[in-house]
Amino acid sequence: MTPSSSHKPTKSQRSSQAREQARLLREAQERQEKRRGLLIRWGVVAAVVAILVVVALIVTNTIRGQVPDAGPAPAGGNEYGGIVLTSSSEVESFEAGTVDLATLPSEPRPAGELPPGVAESTEGEPVQVVSYVDVNCVFCAEFESTHADQIKAWLDAGEITMEHRNVAYLDRNSSTDYSSRGASALACVAEESPEAYFDFSAGVFANYENGELDDDGLAGLASSVGAADIATCLSEGTFRPWVNFTTEAAELDGISGTPTIYVDGEAVPEAIDNFAAFTQEKIDAKG
Repeated sequence: MTPSSSHKPTKSQRSSQAREQARLLREAQERQEKRRGLLIRWGVVAAVVAILVVVALIVTNTIRGQVPDAGPAPAGGNEYGGIVLTSSSEVESFEAGTVDLATLPSEPRPAGELPPGVAESTEGEPVQVVSYVDVNCVFCAEFESTHADQIKAWLDAGEITMEHRNVAYLDRNSSTDYSSRGASALACVAEESPEAYFDFSAGVFANYENGELDDDGLAGLASSVGAADIATCLSEGTFRPWVNFTTEAAELDGISGTPTIYVDGEAVPEAIDNFAAFTQEKIDAKG
């Protein structure tokens, strides 16, 4: 017996198969076009985001470059870029003047020399404390939280003066120049409400763990401790040149990190741990 031959597809079946293959091919092409379209759209989005980032960086750098080299000093600011507390509610008043980066030395101070204005206190005068701090510095926040109560007690007993040289070393770690803005806010309060300066400074450092404050937050914190409204002072950048001056002066004077603390002309080693005992020894030596 001869084997039967296999059934060949009919013309209708062949047409149906061709249509199905054509449909599958169209669907595959449509899926491919959709994927290509998505890739193009996401590519456009990525390009726009990249452009916006570049523009933001340009704007930020432009704004930073707009801070003048010269500007006013706060009424509570001295020639070294410091703000001197004589009690927890009093800031030493200096003749209001200006600062100018052009007046700073062209070369760093020789190693081992004390920064200007840092010296042993004279007989019968309070012990001099000078602190270089940055509001965005975790170790400064720790120093302030550890010693704020003791500093306040010494100040109100007339046993020390406390000079803050608020620097902006850590702007490089902030997209909003928080170190400069915080130091500027401190200068605004020293100018407008010196009686609130100590509490405002303590509040700024106490806020460290909550992250950077915007200008409204800084103004609100100042208001909460009884200071006058500093919103305009901040928005106009009144004391940003002062902050730049203090920062560059500190760099020229060899201040490599914060907090750096001097007590009666001597640098305090490991200040967070040793400041209280070191300072009390100086106070006791005055009898």
